[in-house]
Amino acid sequence: MKNWQDTLVQPTASLEVAIEKLDLSAQQILLVTDEDKKLLGTVTDGDVRRALLKRLDLTTPIVQIMNRQPKMATADWSKARLLSFMEQQQLLQLPVVDADQRVTGLETLHGLLQKPRQDNPVFLMAGGFGKRLHPLTKTCPKPLLKVGDKPILELILESFVSSGFHRFYISTHYMPEKIREHFGDGSRWGVTITYIHEEVPLGTAGALGLLPHHEITLPLIMMNGDLLTTQNYLALLAFHEELGGSATVCVREYEYQIPYGVIESQENRATGIREKPVQTFNVNAGIYLLSPELVKSVPPDTHLDMPDLLQQEIQADRGVNIYSLKDYWLDIGRMDDFNQAQTDVSELFNG
Repeated sequence: MKNWQDTLVQPTASLEVAIEKLDLSAQQILLVTDEDKKLLGTVTDGDVRRALLKRLDLTTPIVQIMNRQPKMATADWSKARLLSFMEQQQLLQLPVVDADQRVTGLETLHGLLQKPRQDNPVFLMAGGFGKRLHPLTKTCPKPLLKVGDKPILELILESFVSSGFHRFYISTHYMPEKIREHFGDGSRWGVTITYIHEEVPLGTAGALGLLPHHEITLPLIMMNGDLLTTQNYLALLAFHEELGGSATVCVREYEYQIPYGVIESQENRATGIREKPVQTFNVNAGIYLLSPELVKSVPPDTHLDMPDLLQQEIQADRGVNIYSLKDYWLDIGRMDDFNQAQTDVSELFNG
């Protein structure tokens, strides 16, 4: 938000003054405010070009060309929410205002992309046996099976790193030494990795109880270590921040076609016939965003599955959100999935 004050301009300023201020501020936008700095509108390079094409006089007050319904953010918006909103709205700049719509700053897409670090912790689950991928997993833990020229878990890690995440926890159980040997302390990727070892399998959520709870002060992303996805994690963070609640569960739409004609009836009389109907379900995609309070509620050394933990939150009405994945997603659980991943990976991750 450097030098955002240079973008402030009064609505009575002329088009000529606006051009001069746009050149001076080099932000490609002016924030039109009243005497109390309340945002009235915005003027961009595009607005000026359109005014000149209409042959408006340079003395024309900018109130006549400004956008009177500008998009805006507040100071409590996270970087993830800002980036997601600007991407959705195709914005290069976004004014920041207080509760009274007084301007307090200006965020730019360029500036946000120069601040890549995301402090939210990421917990990758890598302790499973991968029995459905035998014989491949008899000598190698499933997260280290290569998809293309890299292990599955490395592709996942790098997708988070490219989005700015740097605090990682990896849960281990089966062949933990091989996972530790490959990833080390994370310094090869410029991140930190802490290992959470399950002496006995604790279920799909039990490892949360082994995390150093005092370090979990921000929402935590938890993800199965056998997924191939192009999921936008910043959009997920922004979604959760906007809705609040104790958890957000990523779901994937799954269609199932019943291979028979279905007879609809009331008592003993048919009321309709549907031939091979398709049913649609939201299935768990194995990616979660959990509040610090929820993470800390899981006691150590307790067997717990994620459906039970989430059901507990639903029954307590603490807010469990559903985030529908539209990006590529593949659960590499079976040999067919593993072979499909080999086909897909070059197109998804090359470059």
